[in-house]
Amino acid sequence: MQFNSRTIAIIVSVVAAAIFTAFLFFSPYLSMRGLAITLGLTFSVCFILIYFSFEILIFREINNIYAGLENIKRKEFRRMSNKFLFRPDPLKRIKDEILYMAEQKQKEIDELKRLQVLRREFLADVSHELKTPIFAAQGFIHTLLDGAIDDENVRDKFLQKAAKSLDGLDNLVQDLISISQLEKGVVKMEQKNFDIEVLCREVFEELEQKAAQQQVTLHLETKSEEPLLVYADPNRIKQVLINLIDNAIKYGHSAGNIWVKLTETKKRIQVTVTDDGPGIATEHQTRVFERFYRIDKSRSRENGGSGLGLAISKHILEAHRSSIELTSKLNQGTSMRFRLSKAKV
Repeated sequence: MQFNSRTIAIIVSVVAAAIFTAFLFFSPYLSMRGLAITLGLTFSVCFILIYFSFEILIFREINNIYAGLENIKRKEFRRMSNKFLFRPDPLKRIKDEILYMAEQKQKEIDELKRLQVLRREFLADVSHELKTPIFAAQGFIHTLLDGAIDDENVRDKFLQKAAKSLDGLDNLVQDLISISQLEKGVVKMEQKNFDIEVLCREVFEELEQKAAQQQVTLHLETKSEEPLLVYADPNRIKQVLINLIDNAIKYGHSAGNIWVKLTETKKRIQVTVTDDGPGIATEHQTRVFERFYRIDKSRSRENGGSGLGLAISKHILEAHRSSIELTSKLNQGTSMRFRLSKAKV
């Protein structure tokens, strides 16, 4: 039987009332000795009842609290109710509140540990990415200082390579600054009305030579005969398109195809970038938008980029109250899509 404060109070009251009634009934017939014995029995019964009341209600709950603390140490949290304040048992409520707070604190600790791991990985990635162009430029310059500067052909060749490494370093630093500002929300989007189809054709022209080197054909598909006007920051959306199409060129098959499809809905324009490349495995799909994450770890930065393009694109679209959706299957290509609000009148 499960005892609580109400049950114990009823039992004590019934027993005390029974004893008091019996005492009143038999008191005319009792001697002084009988009264003393009755008083002793009444005291003993009341003591036992009250003692067991404390034992059951207080000590049992305290033991449960200690058992709960042991569960906390083992991270075995029970499911807590949200209605703590409406429970009649104060000790049980205290125990549940302790367990609830411990559960929340443990979640915070686990999240801090996860963030600490991400911070260590980020610092390691940044150090590696910065080290490569710095060491390359440093090597070329020291070679020139050691005497190669007197040879005009060698001097020009090494200076061009050093300049290229420093340009790559500058691009990486600019990407780091951009993603830092985007994450903090300090970058203001200069949104206005523009034709997304015209912007896509501009991106095609910029990437045409790179696509030709990989023998990749770019296709733009739209069913609308009217201009597809969206309300967004054209420079930032252009950056997103360049990142998505450039990734498709780099990671797709040679002599392949890339399609950019524009679809109109009631309130938005959907942009879909699809390639016929090798696809992305399921275990990588949730991580490709992380900073410095590469599916193929063997790729160099020159071949695979800094690993910041998709992360920057994700933050730009979030600033536009949108997101990137990824669909991919191995050996069946990859599709990435996002939506933009239609132009405001």
